Amino acid sequence: MSLHTVKHNFKITKTQREKLRGHKAYLLWFTGLSGSGKSTLANLVETELHKKGLSTYILDGDNIRQGINKDLSFAPEDRSENIRRIAEISNLMLDAGVITLAAFVSPYIKDRNQVEQIVGADNFIEIYVNTSLKECERRDVKGLYKKARAGEIKNMTGISAPYEAPPNPELEVVTDGQAIKESVKTILEFINTKLK
Repeated sequence: MSLHTVKHNFKITKTQREKLRGHKAYLLWFTGLSGSGKSTLANLVETELHKKGLSTYILDGDNIRQGINKDLSFAPEDRSENIRRIAEISNLMLDAGVITLAAFVSPYIKDRNQVEQIVGADNFIEIYVNTSLKECERRDVKGLYKKARAGEIKNMTGISAPYEAPPNPELEVVTDGQAIKESVKTILEFINTKLK
């Protein structure tokens, strides 16, 4: 941290930006194993919110790692730094009055707790996309599990690295055997109560 910086307070506040946009800004944090459906759900939820004229933006794990976090590995300390940076970006998005949907494995409870501290508990909605490892491996959309089982990928969450499930998420969506439309409906119903 730089000792030679001073926070500048600007005239327009988050509250004023929210008023202009006509809705509150929240961070919807989708966490779960790779292949659980986090990005798919975030995309579908954003589409529905956008149809209502709400200001939204998605931060996605793979996309972020191709840009601002391309210097980070999947070692535990880099995973933590990845999530810390995302929290800071999310905080800026919230200050801009934008509903931010973040889809990240984010395997460690301590890192998700840090996100909540950075953006504020009132702005943070943790959504646990609870999908069994068996189902995630069956889907294996990106072929990561196959590579991990073959030893080609190290630190693969759920295989050679842990995933710490949220003990008290604001919302849990169990996707095994549930139609994606149902999961989206559940999330939207929950979020709509917060946006009013």
